[in-house]
Amino acid sequence: MNLFKSGNPAFMKSTFESGAETIEGGSVMTLQGTMLKTLLLFVLLLLPAGFVWNMFFKGEYLDMVMPVLIGSSILAAILGVVIIFAKKAAPYLSPIYAVAEGVVLGTLSAFVEMQFKGIVIQAVMITLCIFAAMLFIYATGIIKVTNGLRTGIFAATAGVALMYGVNMIMRLFGGGMPFLHESSPLGIGISAVVCIIAALNLLLDFEFIKQGSQGSLPKYYEWYGAFGLMMTLIWLYLEILRLLTKLRNR
Repeated sequence: MNLFKSGNPAFMKSTFESGAETIEGGSVMTLQGTMLKTLLLFVLLLLPAGFVWNMFFKGEYLDMVMPVLIGSSILAAILGVVIIFAKKAAPYLSPIYAVAEGVVLGTLSAFVEMQFKGIVIQAVMITLCIFAAMLFIYATGIIKVTNGLRTGIFAATAGVALMYGVNMIMRLFGGGMPFLHESSPLGIGISAVVCIIAALNLLLDFEFIKQGSQGSLPKYYEWYGAFGLMMTLIWLYLEILRLLTKLRNR
């Protein structure tokens, strides 16, 4: 799975400008509906993640781990792209995406936990704390989502995506950017910056959900908003896990 794909392309500028879509049947996006769908998606993510985690530590079906991981990663990547460009498909594809990501996260988390005991619960708790902190910051208006801030977050996220993409291509030819994976001060610093960028993307998620609920977007945008928020949290969790791994390796 491309760790940068969750750096939230779901909320591109065009998405914020889509409120003029025709609403059929009077059903519109609501805050309550979006929160319920977000909860449902995370349940669908956690169930397969827990199942895979349990099987991994029981030592069962270990020969299937890599094929399942690769297959689920490809499926999640494809579904993510389809949902971003075909938003009306979000109600149908987002649950499948959540299950696929659950398999991926469960497998990757188990791999890392085998090397560093207790690291996964640390990553989960830090992710939840950052989420709560960013929600508080947004709700209280400490940081307001202006056009300038939104553009800055988009640019920073695109920069991260470009960096990871170039690194991936270089690794296919035997090269790469070693500092992205090393536990050097530079490597740790880059991971910390990426974590900050991922956390800032939460502000865009909150703003989209708020604007969508107030702007009477079509009902399927509840699923799209939930999908976007889940993407960001998955990205944030993976980056925190990467950072903690580097710190443990020092």
